[in-house]
Amino acid sequence: MIILGKGTVITRDADRPIIYDGAVAIDGTQIVDIGTYDELCKTYANAEIIDAHGGLIMPGFINAHHHIYSALARGLSLPGPAPTNFGEILERLWFYLDNKLTAPDVKASALLTYLGCIENGVTTIFDHHASYGEVHNSLSVIADVAKQFGVRSCLCYEVSDRNGVDQMKAAVAENVRFGKEAKQDPSRLAAMMGLHASFTLSPETLDYVKAHNEDKLGYHVHVAEGPEDVADSKEKYGMTPVRRLVESGILGPKSIAGHCVHVTDQDVELLKESQAKVVHNPESNMGNALGTTDILKLLGAGITVGLGTDGYTNDMLESYKVANCLVKHEQHKPYVGWGEVPHMLFENNRKMANEFFDTTVGILKKGAAADVIVLDYAAPTPLDENNINGHLLFGANGMYVVTTISDGVPRMIDRKLQGIDKAEVMNEVLATSKGLWKRLNP
Repeated sequence: MIILGKGTVITRDADRPIIYDGAVAIDGTQIVDIGTYDELCKTYANAEIIDAHGGLIMPGFINAHHHIYSALARGLSLPGPAPTNFGEILERLWFYLDNKLTAPDVKASALLTYLGCIENGVTTIFDHHASYGEVHNSLSVIADVAKQFGVRSCLCYEVSDRNGVDQMKAAVAENVRFGKEAKQDPSRLAAMMGLHASFTLSPETLDYVKAHNEDKLGYHVHVAEGPEDVADSKEKYGMTPVRRLVESGILGPKSIAGHCVHVTDQDVELLKESQAKVVHNPESNMGNALGTTDILKLLGAGITVGLGTDGYTNDMLESYKVANCLVKHEQHKPYVGWGEVPHMLFENNRKMANEFFDTTVGILKKGAAADVIVLDYAAPTPLDENNINGHLLFGANGMYVVTTISDGVPRMIDRKLQGIDKAEVMNEVLATSKGLWKRLNP
């Protein structure tokens, strides 16, 4: 048994949102008690103590849309002119990269990403994968690293027509195969059917996907991320990508629609009726000059909107900060975003995760998964349940995380990784990335 304390416990539980001089008691993979440090130490006198040094004790963060496969592109420079639009970014960078990725590259990408998750207090992710250099078993390569680092992972493989029918079918098969594997470990692994976007998916492919989705996995798909997706759908099918995907039976209660930047009022109504979840990725959208998801309109319609990073970072507090500034900038209203963005990060991400994993995450209470982090943050002003989000917004980032426990196992204590040799991991990642870059720049 472990007692993590003492510190200010931010539970994200409305019944008991904050506990001063608090602690969390962990037995096995679950939280068994929560209360003041002194109370828990008396009740569980033989427990191992992990010192929180008076910091903030919180649930681990959840990233609702990630791209592990992009990790080895950090610092990468490719020959040729710089892309001038989103289509060129995809063709010249991401499609080019994922066509070269083999199993060792996928493993190295996962090692780097999951290491970053632990160091930034992220204990659950939804990932959207592509490695057309080696499709079969690629999701299991990621899952093995996920279990090694203790990060709950909902994985899918990106189905697309861009590499022909055989590769499309291989991608579908990988989703189906991994879906069965994930069922064997439902508290740690989950699966979805990954789809790239409407403009790389023919009607025949959508029919094939649905016919072979034998376990009725939910769909994780990029929707109206760039204007190209909208233009293609209107030209070929006479409708927006949202309408096309809804009418095709793709978007529904078990689906995640990434981005939704270029959506109409009618699209918003369709998303609401479909009960699909939407994930906002502010930094990626800004970095690709794609526009801004109207999160206020989506949230106002009653749609569950979560927060992701799209592979841009592993730091969810960084994404929180950017999303907060971006909605104010776009709306020209300084009073918006204060409540909506943290609701996305702390409430909606938790809601999404708890629909896919066979355990309760994103909250500190008895019976919930023991995914707990500590931030080295000493409040310089009064801190309570009403202003904690303001403290996080202006006072912390992911690297304030000093201790990460997931599934009841300490992964990092006082910034020291536990059972993980960082130098060894980074040496493997660097060696693999050098080989990949040579293949990308022959």
